Amino acid sequence: MDFDLTIIGSGPGGYVAAIRGAQLGLRVAIVEREALGGICLNWGCIPTKSFLRSAEVLKIIEGSEKYGIKSKLGDVDIREVVKRSRSIAKKLSSGVEYLLNKNKVEIFAGEASFINSKSVRIIDKNNLVKEVTSKNICIATGGRPREISGIPNSNNVWFYKEALQVDKIPNKLLVVGSGAIGVEFASFFSQMGTDVSLLEAKPTILPNEDFEISNFVEKQFLKRGIKVYKNHSLLSLNEKGSSVEAKLKNEEKILTLEFEKAILAVGIVGNIENLNLEGINVDCSNGSIVVDKYCRTNVDNIYAIGDVASPPWLAHKASHEGIAVAEQIAGVKVHPLNKDKVPACTYCDPEVASIGLTEKEADKQGFKFKVGTFPFSANGKALAMGYEEGFIKTIIDKKTGEFLGVHMVGMGVTELIHNYALAKEAEIIQENIENTIFPHPTLSEAIHESVLKASEREIHI
Repeated sequence: MDFDLTIIGSGPGGYVAAIRGAQLGLRVAIVEREALGGICLNWGCIPTKSFLRSAEVLKIIEGSEKYGIKSKLGDVDIREVVKRSRSIAKKLSSGVEYLLNKNKVEIFAGEASFINSKSVRIIDKNNLVKEVTSKNICIATGGRPREISGIPNSNNVWFYKEALQVDKIPNKLLVVGSGAIGVEFASFFSQMGTDVSLLEAKPTILPNEDFEISNFVEKQFLKRGIKVYKNHSLLSLNEKGSSVEAKLKNEEKILTLEFEKAILAVGIVGNIENLNLEGINVDCSNGSIVVDKYCRTNVDNIYAIGDVASPPWLAHKASHEGIAVAEQIAGVKVHPLNKDKVPACTYCDPEVASIGLTEKEADKQGFKFKVGTFPFSANGKALAMGYEEGFIKTIIDKKTGEFLGVHMVGMGVTELIHNYALAKEAEIIQENIENTIFPHPTLSEAIHESVLKASEREIHI
């Protein structure tokens, strides 16, 4: 065999698996058909955060007088916003290449497909063909935006890649789908001055989040002028001159609205085409590869990780899986992924972060629990920074003190949620947090107060 492990795809799951495998002494190859780092680094997580940082800076400038700073700045050059975003992505992609070379991972540029369960054909952009053999193969090909049938191929209808290369801020925008991608783009373009409408077929935006969190974000969006259409389905989206006409349905009522642009953000589907998975009998279902809790497919030596395998569709979950696969192949004992311990972050304004069960899920599963909620409006650091909107909600098992779920909303919460990920992994309970000394003044004090509140021991409210 040429390699011990060959990885198809170099996103946050693939390149991390490659590096960990090399660290453990495996002969590793990685195949990538586009830029190293995958969608997350080049067109997803990182570029969108660059966009949102620009929006945050603009918000601070526009509201600078409340900080005692008088400024007339605030003109937006969207081309420079895009340029900064692309340069960050390029820098990080080069960093991934450096790390792979440093760890002596063989890099193949091209598109891979299976010849058999231990052989892969790679065709590069010049149609040159290489074949490699490998004892183990890990599929880390990621996902792409889910398409909606009947939607025209139009310059006025964007997916995330088009939205990240915009050369003009649209006056009026429809965002279809209110998951993480949808609300992040709605938040960004609204701050840039666009009249934004957010469409969601379910009863709440951010439907996977706790209801109180979703409700709070919706109220903040409405306050900023974002129109929210919940319980509305998209019947059609058609070009109308230089704009698009959307028909929305809510029960028997149909709305016809016109927009300059539309962004489709209705989920993702795994990149399983052209791999010849059917030729080696790898089980797939609903556009994803079927895996067990150790990321193993039904074929003994083939694994699948990240977005191509199963939700949640999160980069850090893919990285964790990549490490687990490399370690299994190297003979290291690993623990299966516990999805209740995977934190989720959404970087809209206000930010959202969560881990574990929502209150509704905890109730449905029969837990007896208590809830502690603490607002950032009672936190000194939040007030000083102008981050007073939001709160932390902690759901605690009454019997054991275990943290069943934690839900945060407000600026900076994506930098706080890891505390609860660590708590769940280390089996830290309520009493441990109560007895921990949190530094003052910090946003993290709201964690302490939220836990104290669950037992009516709060100090600052």
